[in-house]
Amino acid sequence: DPVAVAANRERLARDLGAAPERVVWMEQLHTRTVTVVDGPVTEPVPATDGIVTTQRDLILAVLTADCVPVLLSDDEAGVVAAVHAGRVGARVGIVPEALRVMIGLGARPERIGAFLGPAASGERYEVPVAMQADVEKHLPGSACRTSKGTPGLDLRAGIRRQLLDAGVAAVGMDPRCTIGDPSLFSHRRGAPTGRLASVIWMDTGQASR
Repeated sequence: DPVAVAANRERLARDLGAAPERVVWMEQLHTRTVTVVDGPVTEPVPATDGIVTTQRDLILAVLTADCVPVLLSDDEAGVVAAVHAGRVGARVGIVPEALRVMIGLGARPERIGAFLGPAASGERYEVPVAMQADVEKHLPGSACRTSKGTPGLDLRAGIRRQLLDAGVAAVGMDPRCTIGDPSLFSHRRGAPTGRLASVIWMDTGQASR
C-alpha cells in the first residue's frame, strides 16, 4: 500500500529526528551500482544498490526482506555507506564496489567497520546445487548445508569473508534469520511482504546505525 509505505517512511524520519528528505532511499534492482549522495533527495536514488555519503545528518537507508543489509563506516574519514546485498548483488560484487567508492572518498579499509543486518540464514536458505556452486565461485564462503541437509547459501558468511579479506577492520552481525523469525519480513517465507529498513548516518559525533 503506497500510502502506508509513505506514512511508515515519514514516521521513521520523525523518530530519527530528521526531515523526510534527509532519509535517502534507493531504487534497489540487484545491481553493482553504487551512488554518492551529497544532499537531501525527495525520490529514491534510481537504479542503485549502494549509497555512500560524506555529509553529516544525511541518513542512508537500505530495504531488505531476506537479502543482506550492509552498513559501512569510516568514522575518521567521515564516510558511510548502506548496501543492498542479495544473492545477485553479492555475486556480482556490490560490496567490493561500495568499498572502492568509499576509499575514493578518503576511507581506508583498516578503519572501516561493517555491520550485517538480519537476513536469510544458511540453515534455511535452500537453493539448487548449480546455483550454490555459481555463487560460491564468486562469493567464497557462502556455500553451506541447510538444516535439512540440502544445498544452501549463507550470504552473510560469504560477505563477512569478503570484507575481512579486503582488510576491513571489524565486521559485526545481527544473527537473526528473516525466514525463521516471524517478527521479521521474509520474501521467501511469505511473499508478498513488507521490508525492513536498516539505516546509517553521521551525527556530530560518529556514525550511527
